[in-house]
Amino acid sequence: MPELPEVEVVRRGLERWASGRTVTTAEVLHPRAIRRHTAGPLDFATRLKGLRVGPAMRRGKYLWLPVGDGGHAMLAHLGMSGQLLIQRAGAPDERHLRVRITFDDAEGGELRFVDQRTFGGLSLHPAAEDGLPDVIAHIARDPLDPAFDLPVFHAALRRRRTTVKRALLDQSLISGVGNIYADEALWRTRLHYDRPTATLTRPQTTELVDHVRDVMTEALAVGGTSFDSLYVNVNGESGYFARSLDAYGREDEPCRRCGTPVRRRAWMNRSSYFCPRCQRPPRPVRT
Repeated sequence: MPELPEVEVVRRGLERWASGRTVTTAEVLHPRAIRRHTAGPLDFATRLKGLRVGPAMRRGKYLWLPVGDGGHAMLAHLGMSGQLLIQRAGAPDERHLRVRITFDDAEGGELRFVDQRTFGGLSLHPAAEDGLPDVIAHIARDPLDPAFDLPVFHAALRRRRTTVKRALLDQSLISGVGNIYADEALWRTRLHYDRPTATLTRPQTTELVDHVRDVMTEALAVGGTSFDSLYVNVNGESGYFARSLDAYGREDEPCRRCGTPVRRRAWMNRSSYFCPRCQRPPRPVRT
């Protein structure tokens, strides 16, 4: 599933190619793609028609386009395989094209939502004064957000009876981090994924967040992480950060720090990759 760097790459593409244009038509080709818009496909298409698209915005893994006077937003969640593509008018339809939005200028082309697995979707929602769609008001700020509050985050970690990787994936604590970048940041910080958050010191939390920022910034610079053709930017291009991963996906390969083979463990219906020497598991608590 796309994480913050991949979604930010798409946001930047939308900022360049869709923001400032006015919608001519919106065509829903598969109702599941707008299932979160409870009023249905016709309402979605009718309400978008004639609205001007504002600057593309993002929080964590969610991105949205303000529409009209800014009181509403078209929210996009890419799910497992969602793609927002800018295509020239008349280009052949993609096999899994779900929504087509056209603009009133000849150079605007079309904004297409393509989704093979249909876990993602588009929807219209009221927006708060800061532009945030009301349905994602609970999503925390992400570590690249200038307003991210490190002391508040550290205090929340210390209060929670959870483990560090679970906390990193909790979008109400810190947004945008998924399985890949959590494993990468933990490897850089030398923390085991099952380390209790209550045991983290302030310097350890600071180092962890710094590494989350670093790995995301590095991924963003090369277009994000793509393991297949499902994640692409608005021009259909893949990212290249998979070549630079230190932990994720490197089972049995030597750790780039110490040479110990990287291990993979099943974890919450996912996998965790770690170095058993650099990231030693926490000691059992004595009772």
